[in-house]
Amino acid sequence: MPSEIDDQLNYLIKGCVDVVPAEQLAEKLQNSKKTGKPLVVKVGFDPSAPDLHLGHTVVIRKMRHFQQLGHQVVFLIGDFTGLIGDPTGKKSTRPQLTQEEIEANAATYRRQIFKLLDPETTIIDFNSRWLGALGSADWIRLAAKVTVAQMLERDDFRTRYESQQPIALHEFLYPLAQAYDSVALKVDVELGGTDQLFNLLVGRHLMREHGMEPQVVMTLPLLEGLDGVEKMSKSLGNYVAVEDSPTEMFGKLMSISDDLMWKYWLLLTDRSAEEIDADRERVTDGALHPMDVKKALATTIVTEFHSTEAAKEARREFERVFSSGRLPQEIQELSVSPKGEKMLLSKVLVEGELAASNSEARRLIQQGGVKVDGDTVRDDKAEISTTGTEPILIQVGKRRFAKVSFSRG
Repeated sequence: MPSEIDDQLNYLIKGCVDVVPAEQLAEKLQNSKKTGKPLVVKVGFDPSAPDLHLGHTVVIRKMRHFQQLGHQVVFLIGDFTGLIGDPTGKKSTRPQLTQEEIEANAATYRRQIFKLLDPETTIIDFNSRWLGALGSADWIRLAAKVTVAQMLERDDFRTRYESQQPIALHEFLYPLAQAYDSVALKVDVELGGTDQLFNLLVGRHLMREHGMEPQVVMTLPLLEGLDGVEKMSKSLGNYVAVEDSPTEMFGKLMSISDDLMWKYWLLLTDRSAEEIDADRERVTDGALHPMDVKKALATTIVTEFHSTEAAKEARREFERVFSSGRLPQEIQELSVSPKGEKMLLSKVLVEGELAASNSEARRLIQQGGVKVDGDTVRDDKAEISTTGTEPILIQVGKRRFAKVSFSRG
């Protein structure tokens, strides 16, 4: 790990979009070295879904960088703010989660983050601990520290206001509550995606209002999903889950474009920007094949989330299946319950969890991404017989295979 402050600064800002302000981060690092007191580094996650994907790990990896340098990282689960619902990027009011949903999702987060973070030194906290304790008078005093004009500086609020889309009052409480987290924890650095910049800056403002030294704000890019277009999201089906099997994870990563591969190297591995740029130049010059670089990327990521041996086996399986055109050694077996003698293929995909939604299933079929018993199907209204006794082989994309049988219970 780098020991000099300049080297530490370069290590920590790798991949970042915003560092507000960079000189303050250097000062905080210098003071920490002088006093021996570690910086408090916070990242907040609302438990809005049960699974973390590689897009989430971009900021968690940056937490690990601080942790490796001896600083105190706080993985903050927004069980209180989750009840409000983060309005970031939303065109309408976000549905509020129930307490039961929040608790179930939070439990999975605690398991998944330790694939990257050190379980011995990571602090896991819940913001209901202080936000739930605030009384009505406390919330009024807190709300008085931020103006409506400041709230409308936020792009999505302003857009909704100008287009006369409703904004519920509780949505204004979200950035205020997130900002107060930093006050309660006496945070030195807060990390988040670029879409969180406004909320993080409100944290700086609120810390000043409470007579505290404001936190440094560091944002990281939002990671495009496997399609290379939309932000990685489970609902879009373009994600790689932290708990995907080694084979599934390897295969998904091999499906990204050559251009996107470099961003994955930068944000999902600990290789230096200089090493990545050197490989990119070698690919451009023809000295290195992009397929080999992508295999190295997939191997690196699978190793980190599983093991070296699992990554080697996943690579061997990928090469066996996709280089020789053969079927995988292990094919998932699924049972679907039909209501008639025929069933829409799109419905089979959804019920067999081969597609996240009906719209995704239809899109996959229309794009030629689905094969039934080796034949490509492009008609999104195609039906398949459910009366056969033998399972059918369905292939989705290049990497997902399933033997589907039909059971009427």
